[in-house]
Amino acid sequence: MTTPLYFLAALIIIVLLVIAVSVKIVAQARAYVIERLGAYHQTWETGIHFLVPFIDRVAKQTSLKEQVIDFAPQPVITKDNVTMQIDTVVYFQITDPKLLAYGVESPLKAIENLTATTLRNIIGDLELDQTLTSRDLINTKMRVILDEATDPWGIKVNRVEVKNIMPPQDIRDAMEKQMRAERERRESIIRAEGEKRSSILLAEGEKQSAILRAEAAKESQIRRAEGEAQAIISVQGATAEGISLIKNAGADKAYLTLQSFEALKEVSKGQATKIIIPSDLQGIAGLMASAAELMEKTPTK
Repeated sequence: MTTPLYFLAALIIIVLLVIAVSVKIVAQARAYVIERLGAYHQTWETGIHFLVPFIDRVAKQTSLKEQVIDFAPQPVITKDNVTMQIDTVVYFQITDPKLLAYGVESPLKAIENLTATTLRNIIGDLELDQTLTSRDLINTKMRVILDEATDPWGIKVNRVEVKNIMPPQDIRDAMEKQMRAERERRESIIRAEGEKRSSILLAEGEKQSAILRAEAAKESQIRRAEGEAQAIISVQGATAEGISLIKNAGADKAYLTLQSFEALKEVSKGQATKIIIPSDLQGIAGLMASAAELMEKTPTK
């Protein structure tokens, strides 16, 4: 009675173990390639699946995430026979787990070798200077070529980046000297441009200063001339007004003669040694005598 119980318990345990082994849970961003009796059966994606014991098996587990491979530097020769070391980084993603499982043996090794040969072919068509300045061109060509070559393997190449370009030491030394000379040349040009600009600004400043001084002198002369003209106009106006007043007052010839005599007296006060008396003033003495007699005959009140 005890033996059948042990047998039943053992059978139950075996069944449970088989069920535990047969139940498969596929995680997110992963895929299982299933073979049945040695042939491809199906591809399992995310979820729970049941594996038929002793008939089905998981042939390959594949990650569907984007993967990155950093390859070691590869020796390449440029068109002008310069040997250098270039290392690349490849970003790829599995798009078909079945093709990956049955398309190529050691996919990563295949991608590495394909990258090395593609890089040599591309660099072989470029000279050293073009290689150093054409990273985008190299990246684009490599991505296109690698993507086409790996498509039958179920691999999608998203990006290819040239990480480092390392020319020989003597080439690097020559490039360093060339860059230093170029920087010194640019510095000299910038310094000369600055000095030229400074001289131009200084000359323009002196020019503006001279113009302002000339304009100030011109304005001063104009103001002085205007002042003198105004003074002359004022004097002439006053003279004209005096003559008009004398004329309006009805001054006779005797008064005008006396005024001329007064003016003659003022003239005689000067330093001149010779005075010319006009003929009109010769009758002044007689006129003055007549005036005196008239004043004596006038009775005093």
